[in-house]
Amino acid sequence: MTTSTSRSSAWLSLPLSMAEFGSRGFRLDRPAARVALEEHARSFLRGFNLAAARRGAPHEELHDQIADDERGFAYEGAGMYAGLVDTLTVGRARAVRTLLDGPGDGYAHLINVGAGWLFTPARVTAVPRLPDQPLLRWLALDGAGFGEVYFGGLRALRRRAAARPGPRWEARLAGCGRALWFAESGDPDGVADVIAGVAPGARPHLWAGVGLAVTYAGAADDVVRDRLVERSAPYRDDFAQGVLFGAAARHRSGIVPEHTRRVAALFLGASVEDAARWCTATSADLTARTDVRAYLRWKQRLRLLAAELR
Repeated sequence: MTTSTSRSSAWLSLPLSMAEFGSRGFRLDRPAARVALEEHARSFLRGFNLAAARRGAPHEELHDQIADDERGFAYEGAGMYAGLVDTLTVGRARAVRTLLDGPGDGYAHLINVGAGWLFTPARVTAVPRLPDQPLLRWLALDGAGFGEVYFGGLRALRRRAAARPGPRWEARLAGCGRALWFAESGDPDGVADVIAGVAPGARPHLWAGVGLAVTYAGAADDVVRDRLVERSAPYRDDFAQGVLFGAAARHRSGIVPEHTRRVAALFLGASVEDAARWCTATSADLTARTDVRAYLRWKQRLRLLAAELR
C-alpha cells in the first residue's frame, strides 16, 4: 500500500470501540449474549476498515482475517464503505457492484444491507443511495434502520415507529427491529416490551427484524428461543418471515451456524435448505423488479407461506 493510500484510508477507519455496548447505552446485564453481539459489531467495523484500506476490494482479507461465522458481518461493513463511496461519487465508482462480484455474491444480502448504513455513525439518517441490484437493493433501507437505532438508541426506534407509514418506512422498520435485538442484548422480554410500547402498525415489521436478527446473529440459547416463541406469538408470521430471510442469507454464504439451524427448525419446522429454496421460489418473478412494492410483495408471500407451515 502506498503512503498516499494509507493516508486516504486512515481518516475513514472506524474504531473498534464503537462496538462496545456501554458506549451505545445498550443492555449490559446479559453478558453471554452481549459478548457474542459485540463481536458481530466488531466484525462489521473490521470489514469497513478492510474495505477502506483496500479501496473497496477486500475479498482476500475478509477470507483470511475474519472467522467464517463472522464474515457476513464483515461484508456488511464493507458494504457500508462501498455505499458511502457510491454516494459521494453519485454512483460513478460502482463500488457496491464491484463488491458484489466474485466472492461477494455469497454475501449479497449483507452487502446491500451495509450499503444502507451510510452516515448513521454520525446520526445522519438520510435516505441512502440504493444499490443497483434489483429486489435485494431494498435491503439497504433495512440497513439504514439498523444503523439509525444502533447509533441513536431506543429513542430513534420510537421516533421511526411513530413516523408516517409507507412502503419505505416498512422496509426500514425491519432494520430497527434487528438493532433492537442488539440494544436489548438478546432479551426476549426486553424486546417484546419495547415493541409493545410503539404504534400497533409498526409492531409486525419490528418483529420481522427480530426474527432475522436471532436467525443470523444468534446470541440465544434454547431457553431464550422458547421464550421468543411465546412473546412473538401475536406476530408469528412476521417473525417467521425474518427467520426465512436470515436462513436464506446464511445458506447463500455456504456457512450455516448451528444456531441458525435450530431457529429454522423451531419457528419453521424446516431446514435452512428448505428456507432458502422457499425464498428463491417466492421471489422468482420479482428478481428483476427495482420497485419497493416488489420487495414488500416478496415479504408478504413469505408471511403467507409461514402461515401455511403452522
